[in-house]
Amino acid sequence: MALLGIDEVGRGPLAGPLVVGAVVLPDKRPEWVNDLRDSKKLSAKKREFLAGIIMTEVVATGLGWVTPMEIDEMGISAALRLATRRAVQEVQGKRGSFSQVVIDGKVNFLAGTRLEKYTSTAIKADDLIKEVSAASIIAKVARDKYMIEIDAAFPQYGFKKHVGYGTKVHIAAINEYGVCPEHRKSFEPIRSLVGFERPQNVVKNTTKIGNDGENVVCEYLARLGHEIVVRNFRTYYYEIDIISVRGGKIYFTEVKTRKNNDFGGGLYAVDKRKMRQMRFAAECYMKYRKRWSAEYDPQLAVAVVDGTKMQVDDYIEIF
Repeated sequence: MALLGIDEVGRGPLAGPLVVGAVVLPDKRPEWVNDLRDSKKLSAKKREFLAGIIMTEVVATGLGWVTPMEIDEMGISAALRLATRRAVQEVQGKRGSFSQVVIDGKVNFLAGTRLEKYTSTAIKADDLIKEVSAASIIAKVARDKYMIEIDAAFPQYGFKKHVGYGTKVHIAAINEYGVCPEHRKSFEPIRSLVGFERPQNVVKNTTKIGNDGENVVCEYLARLGHEIVVRNFRTYYYEIDIISVRGGKIYFTEVKTRKNNDFGGGLYAVDKRKMRQMRFAAECYMKYRKRWSAEYDPQLAVAVVDGTKMQVDDYIEIF
């Protein structure tokens, strides 16, 4: 009976993304599984070592990212639910099979989904259940790496040392330099500093249209023989609507859903700047998933969906 373990990292920091990890371990447990425990109880070197093994040797893994901007828009509770769903979607996209789910803590972030009845919660599951320990480790390592990377862009805040948490040094830097795009403006003391107010209507009709369009493209790609790897892979700096594989290529597809062509249609929106962003997104994903580099050649693509008829009008591969 395969179990999917889920844990989050980054609920409380003042900056950086929220990341949820999800892991299905093999039925026959390798020796290294005995070393799995709560990521906070492992040294950074041990965490990185185990994360490397987990990402390459288990049945399936998933990482659900939610950006600081999304956290500000919807609040941390909704962000936790969204990150959990994204992590599970990635596992399912890799065809990871499981019959039950365990989430660390007290809250079932899959409530209201078809997985709710198969999901249980447990306090300190990240130290007691190996699948949850593994999820804790890959989420912690992924988020820490991200915070180290953005430290180069915003060195004045010291992100690589405190990874976004509200230390005295971090708060002092905020008071001196203000905030950067990685800061959560809805969190105190930043909220008072910038006078942040959450929008009242954060779930827009355009969001639903975009999601419906992506569903249409996923079905279209499946008919072409693609295997969907993950949808809506996000960090602050980039977003990939759909990642799929077919043959010897891994496809990074941007979805443009339009109700009309008043602004030139979907392809018109993919200018040189957007193509650079897409290329950067693909490179970052391939760098993180190192094994993909050896197995697949990256391919950028754009799918245009007629938002009225909900059908794919055009699909173009960008070389």
